[in-house]
Amino acid sequence: MSILETIIIAIVEGLTEFLPVSSTGHMIITQNLLGVESTEFVKAFTFIIQFGAILSVVVLYWKRFFKLNRTPLPEGSSKLKKFLHKYDFYWKLFVAFIPAAVLGLLFSDMIDAMLESVTVVAVTLILGGIFMLFCDKIFNKGSEKTEMTEKRAFWIGMFQCISMIPGVSRSMATIVGGMAQKLTRKAAAEFSFFLAVPTMFAATMFKMLKLFSDETTAQVLKENIDILLIGNAVAFIVALLAIKFFINFVTKYGFKAFGWYRIVVGGVILAMLLTGHNLTIA
Repeated sequence: MSILETIIIAIVEGLTEFLPVSSTGHMIITQNLLGVESTEFVKAFTFIIQFGAILSVVVLYWKRFFKLNRTPLPEGSSKLKKFLHKYDFYWKLFVAFIPAAVLGLLFSDMIDAMLESVTVVAVTLILGGIFMLFCDKIFNKGSEKTEMTEKRAFWIGMFQCISMIPGVSRSMATIVGGMAQKLTRKAAAEFSFFLAVPTMFAATMFKMLKLFSDETTAQVLKENIDILLIGNAVAFIVALLAIKFFINFVTKYGFKAFGWYRIVVGGVILAMLLTGHNLTIA
C-alpha cells in the first residue's frame, strides 16, 4: 500500500465508523476501487486502524469513561451490588459486549470469508438503507428514555451481532437496538459510540494475536509500522469530526438521509457487478 492509499482508506474509516453506513463495507469498496490487493496485511490494516477511530470516542467522552458512580445506595446493599453500582458504566458496556464477543469467537472464520465479498456489501447496504427509511417511524415512537439499564444494554448487544455481516453497520445496528429499547436517538447513538470501544478493541486485538502467531505476517506488520501509524492518526482525526457531525445531524433529522445514501451506493456497486464492470479505477 502506498501512503496515498493508506490516507484514503483511513479517511473512509474515520468518516464511516460511527455513521450508520458500514465502515467495513466502505473500506472493502474503497480498497477495490483503488485496486489494492486483499493481502493479509491489508486485511490487518483495516482492523488495526479502527484503534485510531475508537480512541476518538475516549477523547471526546473522557469524562464519561473515567467517571465512577458515586451516588449512594440504600443501607444493607451487598458488596456485589455496591461494586456493580460503582462501576455501573463499565458493567453495562460489558453486558452489551458479551453477545458479539461470543458469536465473534464462534464464527470468526465465516465472518472473514464474508469480508471478501463486495456483492454481500452491496446487497446489505441496499437492504439496510431501505430499513433506515422507515426506522424512525418504527422505533422512535415513545423514544424518550435516556437511562441505560442492564436489560437495554444486553438487547443493544444482541442487535450488535447483526453487524457481523459486512455492510450492515455496527453503528446502525446498535443505534436501532437502543431505539427499540425506547432510548432517544441521541442516547442510543452515544451508547453505540461507547460500545464501539470494547467491541472494536477486542476485535482488533484478537485479529492481531492471530496475525502475530504467524512469523511471516508478523514481520510484514513490523516492516509497515509507519503505514499503520499514519492510518491510525488519520482515522483518529477524521472520526473526531464525524462523531460531532453525526450526533447533531441524527438528533435533528433522523436516519432517512443515510438510508438513501446506502441505497444509492449499494445500487451503483451492485449494478456495476451485475453488468460485469470492474470496480478497480487504479
